[in-house]
Amino acid sequence: MIRIARAEDAEAVHAIYAPAVIDTAITFETELPGADAMRQRILTRLQHYPWLVWEEQGEVLAYAYATRFRERAAYDWIAETSIYVLANARRRGIARRLYGTLLDVMRLQGINQAVGVITMPGETSVALHEAMGFTPAGVWRKAGYKLGQWWDVGVWQRELQPPAHTPAGVTAFSALMESPTLRDVLAAGAR
Repeated sequence: MIRIARAEDAEAVHAIYAPAVIDTAITFETELPGADAMRQRILTRLQHYPWLVWEEQGEVLAYAYATRFRERAAYDWIAETSIYVLANARRRGIARRLYGTLLDVMRLQGINQAVGVITMPGETSVALHEAMGFTPAGVWRKAGYKLGQWWDVGVWQRELQPPAHTPAGVTAFSALMESPTLRDVLAAGAR
């Protein structure tokens, strides 16, 4: 099932995230944040953006979320996305379904564009983003230093809906959390 993340998911989310921090340059975070920090991230982000989890038989196998792209108000209609899947749950289609649902929820909020930021070469992430309709938008050369080397970062972008000439404000995710439309989107994504 796909559902909204809760504070009590923090330990499972942290367990999924930890190998990416310790063993890879997928994330440029270099120190494990801990479950308490992850809990705070979930609760804070849910005020404005979706944070979704994929759960099977009570176990969280993946999570995906959106976050503010830049601080300036003119960027309100674009958000950065992230997804992490437990190692033994990969290659089952979970990422596509969860990520697709995340994009649908962002569209409900009135967000026009999603941006995926990928440490290069990132073949798996590039393949997922391109399968989800993202297109390359640029590369930041030697953008981060981790695991003893410099890494390039690629940016992929997807239009979720055409921008309005004079856009309405983006709806905070917290205002959608009880909506029947959101429940329908979450249920459809898990099918």
